[in-house]
Amino acid sequence: MLKYKITAQVTPPGLATAKGNESEIKFDATAGRDAVLPNPAELMLSSLAACILKNVQRYSEILHIPYKKANIYVTGIRNDNPPFMSEINYKLEIDTDVDERKLTVWHKNIIKFGTITNTLAKACNLTGTINTMN
Repeated sequence: MLKYKITAQVTPPGLATAKGNESEIKFDATAGRDAVLPNPAELMLSSLAACILKNVQRYSEILHIPYKKANIYVTGIRNDNPPFMSEINYKLEIDTDVDERKLTVWHKNIIKFGTITNTLAKACNLTGTINTMN
């Protein structure tokens, strides 16, 4: 079993940082919305994107599927009262010459074995597509 650990802090008027390993991520913890820094919901969507992209790389090696690059676009729909993410959708685009069958197998592995994908799928409606770049 793996164990993850981060530390985070906030200082007035709402500049926050989270530290994991040797890296620091700045984020918005103000009562409003910062125009520059990501807010906690955007960090959660970024975690999903990172999980999926990490598995793109991992399963390209395991399944021997070469690719040049991958892009992901993630959107979340937030319920207001109580506040929670009710729906998350992603669109994964990969620059590869793989056929449709292998692309489907790749996608299933990317999602099935992702820590963040599995966690979010239990909490909200998580849907997405995978396509090759043209």
